[in-house]
Amino acid sequence: MVSFESDYIAGAHPQIIKRLTETNLECLPGYGTDKYCESAKEKIKAACKCEKADVEFLVGGTQTNSVIISTMLKDYEGVVAAATGHVSIHEAGAIEYSGHKVLEIPQSNGKISAEVLDNYIATFYSDANHEHMVFPGMVYLSHPTEYGTLYTKKELEDIAAVCHTYKIPLFLDGARLGYGLMSRASDMTLKDIADICDVFYIGGTKVGALCGEAVVFTKENKPKHFMNSVKKRGALLAKGRLLGIQFDTLFTADLYLKISRSAIDKAEKMKEIFADKGYKFYLESPTNQQFIILENGRMENLKKHVAFSFWEKLDDTHTVVRFATSWSTTDEDLKALKNALG
Repeated sequence: MVSFESDYIAGAHPQIIKRLTETNLECLPGYGTDKYCESAKEKIKAACKCEKADVEFLVGGTQTNSVIISTMLKDYEGVVAAATGHVSIHEAGAIEYSGHKVLEIPQSNGKISAEVLDNYIATFYSDANHEHMVFPGMVYLSHPTEYGTLYTKKELEDIAAVCHTYKIPLFLDGARLGYGLMSRASDMTLKDIADICDVFYIGGTKVGALCGEAVVFTKENKPKHFMNSVKKRGALLAKGRLLGIQFDTLFTADLYLKISRSAIDKAEKMKEIFADKGYKFYLESPTNQQFIILENGRMENLKKHVAFSFWEKLDDTHTVVRFATSWSTTDEDLKALKNALG
């Protein structure tokens, strides 16, 4: 069976496995203080063109979101996010478990707008009872969004302007950042992300690594004693080398961007296959995630030949499902999909 279930179904890019094997017997200090972590940090800062950045490595997306949000917010603050945001619906209440509320606002195809955000925060402060409410202390975005859509540079700048007005940080979840940067519809670079956002992370788990996310604090704003806070939350990896080696590999010779572009190229071919077969798209996604409307009976039959993800129920007879390409998707995978679609 061919699988398009997600972009982390394969292990890791062969170059990463090779580097992990080559360095396996080296005895290195722990907790991310090794030479590979330091090298990876310097390469990431250079790629972001942000020498003042602080880079830290964590293991997975939910862990990273929870650590960043809980260490940057004050105890009376919550994080503003789209109602479809990952922290809102697919992280098992991890943010709330840390003691901070997710403050949901309306979205369009996974994106929030500066206008809606500004109205939400202005309304909060105009409420005479706001001292009895959870304060908006940070804005969370996913790029690409949970629906594979992208913010433009202008949209991100406008949202950042609202954040600056209210003196709250803008946090961008980049679990699939490589696929966003390499999309043909993207007008942003890694430098743009670093310039605009206060903190973001470069996803490795979904973009070629076995695991790992690289957190980038861009404004000399890393919380004090950050390692202490990470360890307190059970998120400090003793063998930090495992993360450093992976990101050092991904940021050598533009591997991160090259494999991301491969996934985008495969996604464009996949879109052509679905279109030629007469399938309907739920929305237009320019990234590696494609959302298809399937009649329920057809969906059940297709499950026998292709793995994909349930996304949401559309109506009583149709379901929205997701097909995702990745760095590991091959032309043979697409051919198998085409044959399975009939």
